[in-house]
Amino acid sequence: MAVDALDTRILRLLIERPRTSVREYARLLGIARGTLQARLDRLERDGVITGTGPFLSPAALGHPVLAFVHVEVTQGHLDEVGDALAGVPEIVEAFSITGGGDLLTRVVARDAGHLEDVIQRLIQLPGVVRTRTEVALRERVPHRLLPLVEAVGRAAGAPQESGTGAHSR
Repeated sequence: MAVDALDTRILRLLIERPRTSVREYARLLGIARGTLQARLDRLERDGVITGTGPFLSPAALGHPVLAFVHVEVTQGHLDEVGDALAGVPEIVEAFSITGGGDLLTRVVARDAGHLEDVIQRLIQLPGVVRTRTEVALRERVPHRLLPLVEAVGRAAGAPQESGTGAHSR
């Protein structure tokens, strides 16, 4: 799906001002509300916009420990293990990968002991051969998409505006 200059401006506003009304977005962009709504509908339909927030902090929910757990799976059991991972609430993301392991999970925990309990639960899942865990010490680049949106916009010929920085998700 091609994202043009107007789409890029819309996406920038959605990222920088997520709690703004559609009417206010249209005013800020200088376009009709109907035009904006049609663009938003298309961006959602095409899978560019996949959600509307809120972004939650696992640490604020009492789970400040973040680890990446590589899971090696018995050949032919990837789907079953993937389905089982969905039943572990501390797994906030899981991906099939190439390289060292079959799955990469992002796991949150209350503390080191809780992390160990989660890993032990993973090891006991049918089809799991072994795990390898890497604990994150500090977030260096928070999840963000604004730089990507800006790069897409540059490629589409969108005019660049300075961002706020604080809400560049």
